[in-house]
Amino acid sequence: MKGSGERRSEVGRVCDPLYRRNCAPSFFVLAIALALSVSAATPAPPQLIASPESGWPQFRGPRRDGVCDERGLLQTWPEGGPKLLWSAKGAGRGFSSTIVAGGRIYVTGDFGEETRILAYALDGQPLWSVRNGDAWLNQYPGARASVTFSAGWLYHFNAHGRLACLDAATGREHWAVDVLKRFRGDNITWGLSECLIVDERNVYVTAGGRDALLVAFDKLTGELRWQNAPLPALGSGDAVDGPSYTPPVLVRFAGRRLYIGAATTQLYCADADTGRLQWTRPRPTSYGVLAMTPALVGDGVFFAAPYGPPGTLHRLVAPASPDAPVGVADAWTSPLDTLQGSVVVHGGRIYGSFYPRRGGWVALDAATGAELYKLEGHVKGAPLWADGRLYALCEDGWLLLLEPTEKSFEIRGRFRLAPARDNDAWAHPVIVVGRLYLRYHDTVFCYDIRGPLV
Repeated sequence: MKGSGERRSEVGRVCDPLYRRNCAPSFFVLAIALALSVSAATPAPPQLIASPESGWPQFRGPRRDGVCDERGLLQTWPEGGPKLLWSAKGAGRGFSSTIVAGGRIYVTGDFGEETRILAYALDGQPLWSVRNGDAWLNQYPGARASVTFSAGWLYHFNAHGRLACLDAATGREHWAVDVLKRFRGDNITWGLSECLIVDERNVYVTAGGRDALLVAFDKLTGELRWQNAPLPALGSGDAVDGPSYTPPVLVRFAGRRLYIGAATTQLYCADADTGRLQWTRPRPTSYGVLAMTPALVGDGVFFAAPYGPPGTLHRLVAPASPDAPVGVADAWTSPLDTLQGSVVVHGGRIYGSFYPRRGGWVALDAATGAELYKLEGHVKGAPLWADGRLYALCEDGWLLLLEPTEKSFEIRGRFRLAPARDNDAWAHPVIVVGRLYLRYHDTVFCYDIRGPLV
């Protein structure tokens, strides 16, 4: 029997260069094949596809996740809040959020019977204002969707279904299409509100019509690239599911680009390159309102709404073959029933606010959906994450600067943006280069939130 000094383990042999060269080429071929097999079976986790534009070029930021990557921001605010640099009136009535791109600020507002898109310089000086169709004059009047900036162009979908492409420098309209009319769709109760996704080639929109659920137009010409089939409504015979108020997201997973959005009663996932529907999940609610931005959480998508099923994490499942669709498997549920304020995901937690039935701001465990802690006494709203702080714009006009600790939200500052007596401060906060941009109807505000130089 050989002594221990003469024995060589399999690990040792594999690590021996001479052995690898002369004795075991098949071993390494097998190892590589096995590694590739495992990789194919377990694709990389899904990732949000970010806009290539700098700044805040679309609703909820480059990735549409409400997360700002900047550092060096104020960690606490003085009494009364950070320094107001300027405010600009004349933005019209509206709930849309600002975007900041190409060295300018863009916002939409309703003026009388018109919806208009406005451009401001970074110092708040107005540059131009152009019409995009009719204003929303029914319940909760005001402009809905934010614009999207891409490669020098602006894209906007008004409350009546008019999609327009404008020159971002001048506001000159380049092309437009009436989406509802073209695809035989019907408007929804409180007006179309989809904040458009635009990539390097296409602009996408949930038509929700009798001729198509989702359509893609060439971003430069407005020509139709593809349309998919209409989506049958839940339990409604031959009826189709209409559009929703949900801002969609673009996700990369299993070698595909996925468009995840919502119709009136269903969350859906489609291949962004072909339009092929991958899966749907029923989300019926009492009032037909789906308005949350789908949130990427680990290997799944969290989605919620009030007066319906509980918030659910829908795990993405790799396709079984190259021709098969991406699958979905429901995981945990949560009573969090956020609406248009949506949530942010950071550091293994989900932050958002309950609808008034429960009220308050909450931190959830992103792995299980379990409630970790809650902040009472503040109404629901829109969160933004930046530099270790949560900026919580409550719909009554209060803005809170929260530090989420291990056990609680600690308030590090707050101020009243506006006396929103109707609880209609619904525009989301924006942070670009140490500036905090807020909007309440006719006024855009800019605050300095840069921390002290070190």
